[in-house]
Amino acid sequence: MGDLTYLNSLVVNTTYLDAQQTAKRRSSISLPIPSSSGLLDSEGSCYESLCEQQPIGRKLFHQFLFDSNSQYAAAAKLWEELDSWQYIEDEAKEKARLSILAKICQSESRTFLLSLTGDTAEKYTRLSSGTFNEEVMDHMREATRKLIYYSFTALQKCSVQKMFTKYFNWCCFTHAIISKNYCFQSRAFDMTLYKTVCAVQAKHTGQIYACKKLDKRRLKKKGGERLALIEKQILEKANSRFVINLAYAYDDKMHLCLVMDLMNGGDLKFHIYDLGKRGIRMERVVYYVAQITIGILHLHGMNIVYRDMKPENVLLDAKGQCRLSDFGLAVELTKGKKICQKAGTTGYMAPEILKQENYSMSVDWWSVGCSIYEMVAARLPFKDFKEKVQNEEVTRRTLEDECKFEHRNFDGPIKDLISRFLKKRVQNRLGCRSGDDPRNH
Repeated sequence: MGDLTYLNSLVVNTTYLDAQQTAKRRSSISLPIPSSSGLLDSEGSCYESLCEQQPIGRKLFHQFLFDSNSQYAAAAKLWEELDSWQYIEDEAKEKARLSILAKICQSESRTFLLSLTGDTAEKYTRLSSGTFNEEVMDHMREATRKLIYYSFTALQKCSVQKMFTKYFNWCCFTHAIISKNYCFQSRAFDMTLYKTVCAVQAKHTGQIYACKKLDKRRLKKKGGERLALIEKQILEKANSRFVINLAYAYDDKMHLCLVMDLMNGGDLKFHIYDLGKRGIRMERVVYYVAQITIGILHLHGMNIVYRDMKPENVLLDAKGQCRLSDFGLAVELTKGKKICQKAGTTGYMAPEILKQENYSMSVDWWSVGCSIYEMVAARLPFKDFKEKVQNEEVTRRTLEDECKFEHRNFDGPIKDLISRFLKKRVQNRLGCRSGDDPRNH
C-alpha cells in the first residue's frame, strides 16, 4: 500500500512539473514588440529574404498587397501565377499559360500593366496566344517583381494597418540574435568525433529541428573552421525543397550549432542496405533521382560544386521527400573558374578529381551516376558490397575499367542513364554539355 502511495505521489508531481514546463513554453510563443524602425531602413537588402524566400514573411506581405489597392492586388495575383507556372509540366503548363494570358486581358490587370513603363506595358496589352512565349513571361515576371518591390517602401508608411504591425514584428523576430537558450534540447541521435546531432524544439514556435553541433576545439585542431563556415554560407543561400534548409545558426563556448530541418526518414544508404532486401525498387529510384537532380541543379545554379554526392548524404523527411545535406566539402566557384583539389568519398569521385585535373560541376553528375547504380544494385560501380580493397585499387578501376551491369534489376533505360553519367570524358557526360539537362532524359 505504501508503494502505491509513493508511486501515485511520483506521478502527480511529474504531471505538475510537466504542466509548469508547458505553461512556460506557451508564454514564450509570442512575437517581440518592435522598438524602432531601423530594421527596414535598408529594404533592398532584406526584401528578397523576407518577402520572397521566407514562407511566413511572403504570406504576410502578399496579404498586405491584397489589402492595399487594386494595382498591388493585381500585381500579386499575376506574380503568383507566373511563379507557379515555372514548376508545372506537360499539358498542364500550356493550360496555365493560356489562363495567365486570359487574366492579363482583364480590366484590373490592364490597369496594373499600364502602370509599369510606357512601351513595355503597351507591348503586354497587345499580347496574343502566339506571342505569349516563355521569354515574354520571364520579362513580365521581372517587371511584376519590380513593381511589388516598390510596394515594400509603401509598406513602411502604413504603420496604422494591422497587417504591417504583424509583418514588422515578424521582421524583428527573424533578425533577433539566436543563442542556445532559444531552443529546448532533446536527445542526441548521431554522435561522431567532430559533431553531435540532436533534436531541438524552438521555444517561440514549438517546431522540432535537428541541431548539428560542431566541436570548436576539434575543428581548430584539424583546421576545419573554413569548411564549417562554407557549409553555413551554402545552407544560408540554398532555397530549394530538395536541399536541406538552415533555420538558425549560433555558437556557444564549446560548439558551432547549425539548426536545420529534421529529416526523420533516414538516409538513402539506410534504405538501400538496412531496410528489408538490399536495393531499392525501380519506381522509388526514379522518384529519388528526379528530386536529387533538381537539388543538384539548384546548387549548380548558384555556382556551387557539391563534391560529396552519395546516398549517405541524401536524407528523407517524414513524407519520403529527398534533400541533399552535409556541405562540408562543397565549394562556391566564380563563374568560369575551375579547381583541381582532390575531395570527395572513395568510390564516388570522378576521374578528373582522381587525376587532379581542372574540374567544376561535372564531378557531381558522375557521383549521381554512382549513386543511381548503388540504389539499384546495392553496391558501387567499381567496388562490391563489403569488399575489402585498397583505395588505390578502387581508383585504378575507376580510371581504367568500364562499368558492368550484372545485377538483374538493371533494365535498358536505367543502364543508358547510368552509362551517360559515368562517361570518363567530361565532354561526353550527361549534364556537362551546353544546354544539356538531365531531367530531359
